[in-house]
Order: sequence, then C-alpha cells, then structure tokens
Amino acid sequence: MKISLQKCHFWFKELKALGHVVSRLSLGIDKNKVAAMLLRPMPHKKKELKLLLGFVGYYRKHIKDFALIARPLSKLCDKDTVFEMTVDRVKAFESLRQALSTAPLLLMPDFKLPFKLYIDASGEGLGAALHQF
Repeated sequence: MKISLQKCHFWFKELKALGHVVSRLSLGIDKNKVAAMLLRPMPHKKKELKLLLGFVGYYRKHIKDFALIARPLSKLCDKDTVFEMTVDRVKAFESLRQALSTAPLLLMPDFKLPFKLYIDASGEGLGAALHQF
C-alpha cells in the first residue's frame, strides 16, 4: 500500500468528504448535496422514491424525527402498495426537503464533559439522542 501525497490534505480548516463538510469541531452537509435535493422533482415511481429515500436517509442523523417524517414515503415502497402521491406523502416529501435544507451542524463531542441519553418510542417510531451540555 502506498500513500499518494497529491491526494492527502494537511492543515485544513474544512474538508469536503463523502457528502459532508468536516472540520475539527463539526460535521455538516455539503451545500451542493442540499442543492441537488432541492432541485429534485417529486418522485413518480417507486424506484425514484427509493433513490430519494436513500439519498436523504444518508443524512438522517442531521434530521430530527427522520423516521416519522419519512414514514408515509417509506410505506409507499412496500411491494404490494400502489404508487400514489397523496397529500400526506407530498407533505412528507416537502418536510424532508425543508429538514435537509435547514439541517444543523453536528458538533464533535468533548469527552471531558458528561453525556445525557434521551430515548423515546411509540407505535410509529423510535428515537434516541445523545446530548452534551
């Protein structure tokens, strides 16, 4: 195995990698990826919807209540479900767009400070968040 110095990055403040913007203190979503999502039309087939959910799902850790928001669209991917964009599904699509465009930066943890784990569950979904204050 060899290291290519041309591909190495040293002393960077920010680095774009795998659709994220990484810094010493935070992890954010690459603005070009957000722009691509905002330009995407409403899906008209299951295949298009699956691609969309895969794309947005990649950033799920940045989107609060992702599973609950995406649920109407996820159910539409079921094998025996007829593809129909109802009002609820269009609303879910727009909510995912909005959530992705306003997604917060995730800060790197400070292991010298305590953590708090919050968990919530219902018949519709499960959520957990690890916080540091």
